Formats: sequence, structure tokens, C-alpha cells
Amino acid sequence: MTPTPTHVPTTAGGERLALARERFLAAESVEPNQVRPAILASWRRSRQWNVAADRIKLDYVRDPDLDTPLTRSAMPVLRGLYDNLDGQPISILLTDAAGVVLSRIVADHDLERHLDAVQLTPGFSYAEEAVGTNGIGTALEGGRPMHVFGHEHYAENLEDLACAAVPIHHPITGKTIGAVDLTCWRRDAGALLLSLARTTAGQIQQELLYHGEVREVELLHEYLRTCRRTTGIVFALNRDLVMLNEYARQVLDPADQPVMLGRAAEALASPQRGPVVVELPTGATARMWCRPVGGGGSQGGGVVHVKLTEPDHRPTAVAGTPPRPVLPGLVGTGTLWLRGCHEVETGYASGQWLVVRGEPGTGKLAVLRAVHQQRHPGASLRVLDCADAGTRNWLAQGREVLAEPHGAVVYRHAERLTARQLTAVGAVLREAAEARPARGWVAVTLRSGRESRELADLLRLFPAAAELPPLRHHVDDLAELVPLFLSRLSQDNRLVCSTPAMQVLMRFSWPGNAGQLWQVLKRVVRHRRTGVIGADDLPPECRTVSRHRLSPLESMERDAIVASLRDCGGNKANAARSLGMSRATIYRKIHEYGIVTPAG
Repeated sequence: MTPTPTHVPTTAGGERLALARERFLAAESVEPNQVRPAILASWRRSRQWNVAADRIKLDYVRDPDLDTPLTRSAMPVLRGLYDNLDGQPISILLTDAAGVVLSRIVADHDLERHLDAVQLTPGFSYAEEAVGTNGIGTALEGGRPMHVFGHEHYAENLEDLACAAVPIHHPITGKTIGAVDLTCWRRDAGALLLSLARTTAGQIQQELLYHGEVREVELLHEYLRTCRRTTGIVFALNRDLVMLNEYARQVLDPADQPVMLGRAAEALASPQRGPVVVELPTGATARMWCRPVGGGGSQGGGVVHVKLTEPDHRPTAVAGTPPRPVLPGLVGTGTLWLRGCHEVETGYASGQWLVVRGEPGTGKLAVLRAVHQQRHPGASLRVLDCADAGTRNWLAQGREVLAEPHGAVVYRHAERLTARQLTAVGAVLREAAEARPARGWVAVTLRSGRESRELADLLRLFPAAAELPPLRHHVDDLAELVPLFLSRLSQDNRLVCSTPAMQVLMRFSWPGNAGQLWQVLKRVVRHRRTGVIGADDLPPECRTVSRHRLSPLESMERDAIVASLRDCGGNKANAARSLGMSRATIYRKIHEYGIVTPAG
């Protein structure tokens, strides 16, 4: 008999877990000892992402790339594991970093049919934001091995399964590049499932190192040699990675790093050699010696040694004042948010044309404006909305700005361009790119996952890319965003957000991101000009985590339930009576609309 893992529920425990999941989906309280903390945290993220708990319907990723270092290194390992399992009812899956299944090997026909039914098959993404709590998505989201058993799955269609997944990290860059997952029937889950997945992931990483890109290994070795024999700031970079020694992390100001990295990338790609002197935003001067490795900047990158000269009169920080924002007019300290801003800064500093991806309202245009203002405050920045591409002189506006010194053009919502418009825009951009010297700087913004084949052809002109995270991935930044938006919407900073109201805002999933937050606060300011914003001042939409877009009638019903719950202090029975509906109906509606009930 297969041994039972200590955290796998018994039959009675499974029933308690199923009940806890039902209570959670009905927005009722769940005792912490009923659910593992990692699973409860994943349930909360799944609810914020509006994942459907009663069905699995995923978008198909057509033609995922199966000829990569990951697949070439992993497939021999996975086939060897399959041979050793000797027909056991276990599915072996390989995914990319986004949770898209690249390969599935399974010997049991019943299990194979069930996996087909829940779309756990090549071409579909099992990212947590698409399926909710599951081994693959939750392991990738948390960056650590994860075992999800039975009713711990967010989607009820996965309750009969147990899965153990482990992220696969690139042995040189450390980046998560995929995951290996072992899935079996819940009744067959054993204590060794997660251990076997860990071992398999480790073997894949060893194969990646053995078959690794020669240029990356050479760059790593040269970086380590330089660190051993050189004091001061040392960093290495290529198209995919940046490595900084500990001294660089300690002394470099965050505002200086993207400028220095961008200038180093330019120097490594240039045939000219010799020290490079850079004036940094904080006033310091950097003298850099750039040594190409493996073909230079566009191929293998290089190693850079830096000597830093501090300004004679560096301004001292005033005690109690907040740190200066890295980019003008922007706030936020979330890791993913800062990474996205850094990617935009680096692309701009290097002069490379840039693609900025992200959901609507994530701040793509705001970051581009801030970076341009920081580097060239007096130069023109023209934003061309691709929804207006059919209007007169639309193309000519881009040509006009690109002819100016340091002129920049942002093509906004590029996914809205038709095939004919893409051809016309491409002609303008190729003309600018082929001019000598090359004219202007160009960026496009587009919604993640909305790239047609024609658009992909245009994007080949853009060697740099950045991704801005949705607000739900850095929701702690609301503590800075809300005061910033209120200061812009109200006069003399006479309006502040109370702690209860901020807690409501923190729980909301923000499908419209920062743009939706702006609109919500704009509505609040209309009826409360000064004073303190309370939880009751917020619109009903902030008290829900609805899993689908509501019709006008559904929105009215949701708002009525939220208002009644608020008036009744969260008492569902009293709220149901006031609305003339049964308790069973209001419980079902609370679940359907994802209403977060007020404490009472």
C-alpha cells in the first residue's frame, strides 16, 4: 500500500476540507487550522483573480515553442522517469514559466481521459490566475515546490486529483523557466510524489547546466573571475540577465542603476573600446571599463568594472521625509512593479525600441511618460492611439516627432491595428530605423496575450520588452497609490482614506487595475470633498470579487445585496428578509457575485 503523506487529509479530514472550501467560496470565515496556510493564501489569490470554481475553460496556446533548452534538457529525463514508473497511473507534465503545458506523458487511459476533460493537456495554461489553486500554478506563483490534494484545488473539477509540482530554475540566471508536475488520482497519492518531482526538477536543471549556452557559461565564469580579482562595483549583463556583486547592490542608488546598465549595453555593442564616463541622476560620476564576452553586447554581453565618484555636495535626506521616487510622478515599491519600471528605464537608456505589455490600466503609458520626462524633459513625446489609426494625418504625426532630436512616439493599444494599418505603421518605422543616424525612439503598448501574426511581424522592430504587473500582483502599493490619486482629485489634500476603507480596497481584485482605482476614487470625491473616506463611501463594486462581467440587471441586484448587508451589519438572515428573498437565495447570490460581507 502506498504510504499516506502527513498533510494529505484522511476521509474525515477530506470532508472537513471540502466544507471549508464551500464556506470560503460563499465568502464565509474559514478557521486557519482547517486549511494549510499556503492553500488558503492561494484560494484568496484565486478569488482575487475571479477564477471560476465550478468550471474549467481555458484559452488554447497555439503552437507553443517545443524546441528550447528547457524541452531539450527535460524530455530525456521525463522519458526515463516514465520508463521507471512502469505503467503506474501517474501523469508526468512539463510546463513553461507561464504554466503552459508543453508535454504530457501518461500510461493510464482513465487518467488520460480525465486530464483531457479538465484541459490539463499540451497547449493549455494551468497558471493559478487561470485555474486557481493547483500544483503547477501555485508552485510557479509561490516559486517553491507545491503539493495540492483533492479538495485543496480551487476548481471542483480537479477534486479527484492530487498533484505535486516543482519550479525549474535556470542554473545560471536563476530565473524560473518552467515546472515539472506529477499528477495522479487522489486515492493513489503517496508521500513520495513531491519528493519524486523535486528529484526530477533537479535532474532537469543539471541537464540544463550541462547543455547550457556556451556564451552564458563563459559570461558567468568571467564575471566570477573579475569579482575575485577586482574590488569595487562589478556587474555583467547580456540580453537575458544582469549580475551585480554585493558591493554594487550596497552603494548604487536605485535611480542610477538603469542609466548605468543602459550605457554599458551601448558600450558593449559598440566597436569602440576604452573607459566610458557617465553622469548619473544622483549627481555621481561613473567611470566604466566594459569588456565584451562571447561576441559582445548583442550576443554574449560583457563584464563591467566601475569606479564611482560622489558629488562634492550631495543633498542629505531630511529625517521623516519619504524617499524620492525612482521615476517622477510614480509611486510603488512592489517587486514586480519596480522590475517592470526598471525594464522600461533600461530599454529607454539603451536607445532600443520597446514593447510594453500589460493588462489595461496597469500604468504602461504613465511609466513611459515618466521615463521620457526624466531623461529628456524638454523633448517631444507624442502618444498615438491606434484606435484612431484611420483618421487623417495620424501616420504623419509620428513622422513629424521622430524627426526631432530626442523625439519619442508611443503607439498605444497596438493590438487594435488592422492588418493594413500594421503594414502602414511598419513602413513608417522602418524608414525611421534605416535613417542614418537612426531617428527618434519608439514604444508600443499592448495588452498581454493579444498579439496577432501580423502584429508579431511589426514587433520584430522592437528588440526590448517590458511587462507591467496587474495591480493585484502588487496590491500593497495601494497604500501609496490611494493618497497620490486623492491628492490629484481633491484640493489641498483635505481628503484621506480611513483604515477600514483601505482594507476594503486591499481585498478587491482590481480587474481594471490602477485605471479602475482612479475611477473609483473619482466617484468617491464627487460626494465627499473633504474629511475621511469610510468603507461605506466606497461603491458596491469594491465589496465584491465577481468571477464574470455582470449585466446591468445583475449589477443592480449585487448593489442591492451589498447595501442591505451593510445596513444589517453583515447579518445575512436580516439582509435576506429585507430584500424579500430566502436565506438560501442570498447565500447563493453572495457566492455568485463574490460579495465580501462586512464584519458584523
